[in-house]
Amino acid sequence: MLFYIGIMLVAVFMAALSQIILKTAAMHKQKSILKEYFNIRVLGAYILLATSTLLAIYSLQVIPLSMGAVLDSCSYVFVTFLGCYVLKEPLNKRKLLGLLVIIIGIAIFFI
Repeated sequence: MLFYIGIMLVAVFMAALSQIILKTAAMHKQKSILKEYFNIRVLGAYILLATSTLLAIYSLQVIPLSMGAVLDSCSYVFVTFLGCYVLKEPLNKRKLLGLLVIIIGIAIFFI
């Protein structure tokens, strides 16, 4: 089952990464509406999101749904740190406290 948990975590990370890529794509102005939706960043992010969905479905065939929901909450942690690293968003005390609560919740589930 550890293998499927790993697949689920990879899927959650891929979904978080696709959100960051979509945000970076939205920050770049395009010359036309068509280019806003059909450029390499947007298409790549949607492909990444679709792949992450398929991986999550595959892993949820083995792991319990309750565990899937807990592992899915890791996306908040991934998006926060990717936002700090890629988008240079500040990490303040409120965000850290929220992440701590999420991580404690995940730890309680697995204990």
